[in-house]
Amino acid sequence: MQGGKRASRKLVHDVSKPPSSVPQESECYEGESLVRLLKFIQREIVSARSLHGDSLPEKLWFKQQFSIGVNEVTRVLERMAPRANMGISPQQPHILCGNSKVPSVQLQVILLAADCNPRWLIKHLPGLALSRNVPVIFVKDKKGGSLRLGELVKLKTAIAVGIKAKGNIINQLMDKILHGDEIDLLKLSETSEAPRQ
Repeated sequence: MQGGKRASRKLVHDVSKPPSSVPQESECYEGESLVRLLKFIQREIVSARSLHGDSLPEKLWFKQQFSIGVNEVTRVLERMAPRANMGISPQQPHILCGNSKVPSVQLQVILLAADCNPRWLIKHLPGLALSRNVPVIFVKDKKGGSLRLGELVKLKTAIAVGIKAKGNIINQLMDKILHGDEIDLLKLSETSEAPRQ
């Protein structure tokens, strides 16, 4: 019986550290860089929402732009083609077996709360995202990464938020962030301080 207890203690992981199986394309934002990142994304959400003229209710608009929650992000990732199949051109006919579907939604990036407890809720996402060639950005905050992500999508908490590839200004910002265009982001922060016309 004692051996079983010792084995269970070994399974406890330090929640403050990102998982060891994190793909190399992932980054971890915390502190001031996290505040800046969320501020940029929030600003682009407001801009994209105003471009649509608020024609849709807010909840539906968010569902069109984001996959919110671990289950929804997992579902979208599983429906995407694995990295080996990414080279197939859209003009080639796809052979579908059984009830498999052609993915209509692609994720550009996944924002993931690094402080998720229990860890096993998100343990599968980095590997699945890597197999689909989707970068992962870990969000770590003293207040709680899931609370910060929830604020971003107007919910109390969100452990995982997938940003859908729609070609809008949110996607353009995420491209800049993923490619490390810090100079452009600094310019964005200076222009965000000035009132928009």
